[in-house]
Amino acid sequence: MTEKSYKILVIDDDLEMCELLSDVLKAEGFSTLTISESLEASKILKKEEFDVILTDLKMKGLKGLDLLEEAKRVASLTPVIIITAFGTIESAIQAMKMGAYDYITKPFQTDEIVLTVKKALENRLLKKEVARLKKEVESRYQFHSLIGKSPPMQKLYELIERISNSTSNVLITGESGTGKELAAKAIHYNGIRREGPFIPVNCAAIPETLLESELFGYKKGAFTDAKTDKKGLMAEAAEGTIFLDEITEISLMLQAKLLRVIEEREIRPLGDTNSYLIDVRIISASNRDMKDLIHQGRFREDLYYRLKVIDIELPPLRERREDIPRLVEHFINRFGNETKRRISGASEEALRILIKYSWPGNVRELENIIQRAMVLCQHEVILPEDLPSSMLREPNAESLLEKGLHKKYTMDQLEKEYIKKVLIEVGGNKSKAAEMLGLDRKTLYKKIKEI
Repeated sequence: MTEKSYKILVIDDDLEMCELLSDVLKAEGFSTLTISESLEASKILKKEEFDVILTDLKMKGLKGLDLLEEAKRVASLTPVIIITAFGTIESAIQAMKMGAYDYITKPFQTDEIVLTVKKALENRLLKKEVARLKKEVESRYQFHSLIGKSPPMQKLYELIERISNSTSNVLITGESGTGKELAAKAIHYNGIRREGPFIPVNCAAIPETLLESELFGYKKGAFTDAKTDKKGLMAEAAEGTIFLDEITEISLMLQAKLLRVIEEREIRPLGDTNSYLIDVRIISASNRDMKDLIHQGRFREDLYYRLKVIDIELPPLRERREDIPRLVEHFINRFGNETKRRISGASEEALRILIKYSWPGNVRELENIIQRAMVLCQHEVILPEDLPSSMLREPNAESLLEKGLHKKYTMDQLEKEYIKKVLIEVGGNKSKAAEMLGLDRKTLYKKIKEI
């Protein structure tokens, strides 16, 4: 720690004490400003920023606790140390409740003051770093992190904006790789719970025997390995959001307990006889057909409706192909910054292949493919040869329709082209072709003659 760069404000109506504290701190390399008038100190706090504030408790004019309150309002990250000759347990408790960093009574050792100031500075630096990281995370999950300007994405942005400031539970569905967790984070970090934690839980990745204790916590002695009390993830997410990914993978027994948590807004740790109120928003996600699972008796219908107060269905990438160029640019920039490689983009042919591809793995697959291409790329742009060979061989399911639109085929011409395509696919087997086309063989033979 380089103390010379840190500024300390000392407030005490005892001029000798001000001079003593100033001399001690300057000897350690700190920059100090001493003020003996508490009203003047209040004005200074609103104009200048300090790294640590030391203030006497009892002074003429404003008291130390008044200045503490003022500091918490105008400089919430600045630690305040209370110093007094009239220390009592009650005043110490009150100061700490109001947010004081520490409480020192006179007479004190100068070493004690220096050590406390240094620890307070470390605390301030840590808080500033946490605040910076929090701001970075929040900016990362603003709406722009969900890349795309297609109509489906515009509807998604509008919906997220409308629901972010509510506290209702949200169910996000969509194919694997469509960005369900990213959408959940966008809801959390753009809403009223952004100051609270976002706790993601992959229900499929935690063994069933452990998931209940992970979610709800446990008391010491609840089972063999319960050596101490453990706070569950539901409690960790208090005043924030818990994201339950792959929610359909939890057992029916745990589903019943989760339903009770939602209805009663309280949890009971394993081995505990008491229940505890919680304030948490639940965002859950699944890539399964949940109504089909309900029909099979594998998911509770009452829980399903509790989870999907608001439901969001994320579109697969193949239904928003116009967003692919923008996503490609985004991933190239991101991986370029990470790897320090200067790749300007993808060639027209490579981009055409990417747009035509069916994307069974959705955005996650595109991300992986761009990362792979940037490792293999030996030019300034990504070329087709940098893409997986399977992408180059994949038949284009939309080519016939696009060809028809381009050449302005009539319905009769489009039908003939489609029959040709089916015959090629089945190797000329007219029985299979008739079955695929939903025609009887006699009708198919007649249409083949007209081709």
